Amino acid sequence: MKNYIVADPWKIIEDKFDPHLNPNSESLFSIGNGRMGQRANFPEKYSGESLSGSYIGGVYYPDKTRVGWWKNGYPEYFAKVLNSVNWIGIKLQIDGEEIDLAKVKFKSFYRELDMKEGILSRICSFKSSGGALITIETERFYSLENKDHCYLSYIIHTDKKIDIKISPYLDFNVTNSDSNYDEVFWKDFDQEISKKCSWTKATTKKTDFEVCASMITEVDINGQKLEYKGKEKSAKVSHKYSHKLQPGQTLNLTKYVAIVSSFYYEKNELIDIAKAEVKKSQLLGIERAREKQVEAWQAHWDNCDTTIEGDVAAQQGIRFNIFQLMQTYSGDDARLNIGPKGFTGEKYGGSTYWDTEAYCLPFYMSTAPQDVARNLLVYRHNHLQKAIENAALLGFSNGAALYPMVTMNGEECHNEWEITFEEIHRNGAIAYAIYDYINYTDDKKYLAEYGLDVLIGISRFWAQRVHFSPAAQQYMIHGVTGPNEYENNVNNNWYTNYIASWCMDYTRQCLDHVREAHPDRYAEIINTVDLEPAEIQKWKDISEQMYYPEDEERGIFLQQDGFLDKEDLTIADLRPEDRPINQNWSWDRILRSPYIKQADVLQGLYFFEDHFSEETLERNFDYYEPKTVHESSLSPCVHSILAAKLGKEEKAYEMYLRTARLDLDDYNNDTEDGCHITSMAGTWLSIVKGFAGMRAKDGQLSFSPFIPQQWESYSFNIIHQGQKINIAVRQDGTTITNNSDTPITLTSDEQTHTIAAQSSINI
Repeated sequence: MKNYIVADPWKIIEDKFDPHLNPNSESLFSIGNGRMGQRANFPEKYSGESLSGSYIGGVYYPDKTRVGWWKNGYPEYFAKVLNSVNWIGIKLQIDGEEIDLAKVKFKSFYRELDMKEGILSRICSFKSSGGALITIETERFYSLENKDHCYLSYIIHTDKKIDIKISPYLDFNVTNSDSNYDEVFWKDFDQEISKKCSWTKATTKKTDFEVCASMITEVDINGQKLEYKGKEKSAKVSHKYSHKLQPGQTLNLTKYVAIVSSFYYEKNELIDIAKAEVKKSQLLGIERAREKQVEAWQAHWDNCDTTIEGDVAAQQGIRFNIFQLMQTYSGDDARLNIGPKGFTGEKYGGSTYWDTEAYCLPFYMSTAPQDVARNLLVYRHNHLQKAIENAALLGFSNGAALYPMVTMNGEECHNEWEITFEEIHRNGAIAYAIYDYINYTDDKKYLAEYGLDVLIGISRFWAQRVHFSPAAQQYMIHGVTGPNEYENNVNNNWYTNYIASWCMDYTRQCLDHVREAHPDRYAEIINTVDLEPAEIQKWKDISEQMYYPEDEERGIFLQQDGFLDKEDLTIADLRPEDRPINQNWSWDRILRSPYIKQADVLQGLYFFEDHFSEETLERNFDYYEPKTVHESSLSPCVHSILAAKLGKEEKAYEMYLRTARLDLDDYNNDTEDGCHITSMAGTWLSIVKGFAGMRAKDGQLSFSPFIPQQWESYSFNIIHQGQKINIAVRQDGTTITNNSDTPITLTSDEQTHTIAAQSSINI
């Protein structure tokens, strides 16, 4: 683990510069506003190891897959979010020499991400080749209030007279780190330099998205404004300022930028909108924009903040994860979703995975207005026809829907066959998310408006994906990969079989509800999808006769039919130098091993814990947890929640720390690729569903809280059906505060309490 981040409850701080850790820092100090974001690259030239990246939601490229063979149904491309215009760029020359921060020797270096305010700042000093001590202060942010606006403040001091040339620029000469053969994804560059506003525009290859960035810069020396000379060339525009800076003088550069795309605006209006927006930004001014930024972030934190007293590292971890979630997805556009790396890196292509439904949805349901979570589900409904087409490519018919494992626009775009063809459990996660949302919000109208169509398509897929075994006289599902991706092409993965049956049962329940509550809509849906009673009965038959692998002697469910044929080893048998095994072992060796990448059987027990006895949960936990290496970021939180339920408080805390500081401490040696955005919701889940034991059932919340011995207290805010609630847990008890204008009724440790509006109870 790389523990170089200074512990602080509200800030991510780096108080010295280590070039070997720079790629990690670029991930950790990333910023965004839900519509766009960027890694924490330096504005100046940096020739050292770096992944320069600025990304715009919804703008992607269908890159060719790298495989050398083809199978029927294989995705035609691997989609990736594109590195877009470099808007922070500044070319700095001192006494005729361009400053390269990879080559200077820093006298001091301090970088800070203020999570409370959403502002990234840096102050550093170094000696120029002429012997002058140069100090640079920078501050930048993406506006939460106006999501087309970006701001950069850049201040320079010197202790000796220097000849300074500074050129802020916008540049579309960018590439992705994983592009095939270093392919460039932008074309048709256009730009203009103007005293009032400069801009550059480019178009993506194939997908023809257009992005335009506009810039206004202001430079003053101790309050006296400088004029610039403009320069433009293909894909780049820059403003050049020159001055002989004296000791005691301060050069102050403010860079106003607006970035707009054809994802939101008409192409023929893009340039005019970009120019108008950057002028609006300048008129507001960076100081007022900063004030509004602080106000906007405070409004977010009022809903979602989680506090921990007595453990600064744990406090920093939970706030960091919440901060990244909130700046990645704002929920105001159902066309956007949550990429596993958000705006912090390019791994996984920036596409949508099942992570959203299984992990992120509960966080947004409880910490944001209801429409935010609803839009995550509407996103899948909007892609239903694509899911039907995806299934058809694999040979399914009659409206069967297979949602993609990875997608930008509803089409499957993952480039590994064992994922594309076999990791079909993602269908179950989407169905479960519909249940989870309705169970928590009581928004049953969603079923009639959107949900039922999706559930029918998913159930039709499962009914065709199973086969009946004459020998066993049961239904089975062969050739799958479960959540544990360290087993491929297995038969009867317990989790997949169980969630398939549950999907068909839940769909039948939802059909009954919509028929009774919304008969007209029910008739419309049934006629549209041509659903017959015999088909519904078939779902019931499959569910009742589904095969579930288990070992009666141990009292456990089996990951898959052949799991007990593997060596009976645990992670205690691994050498430290073997871990992580996905970076030290061959794939062949991993597939033959008994080691589990992430919760699989336990994932199902987490979703459906009320279907099983506590003894069953404990036997399975005790068997599988020692075999799990947690090399998926999605794994620790599930173990933490189950451990908390089972009273294994030390294990629950251990797993919480792993998920909370996964990126900050680089547990899996991969932070440089970007932060694990979707699994960050698991940190929140570990506290709220784990330590506090929150559950929702029949429209009512229940809690069963405990507090780790290492903490003095913890608290969190949630929104439940429009009511705002604060839960504060101390070593000596729990306080529940109703911050709403109506009473609430809830259960804590099986005791029911009614709390009046704007009041608290102590338990």
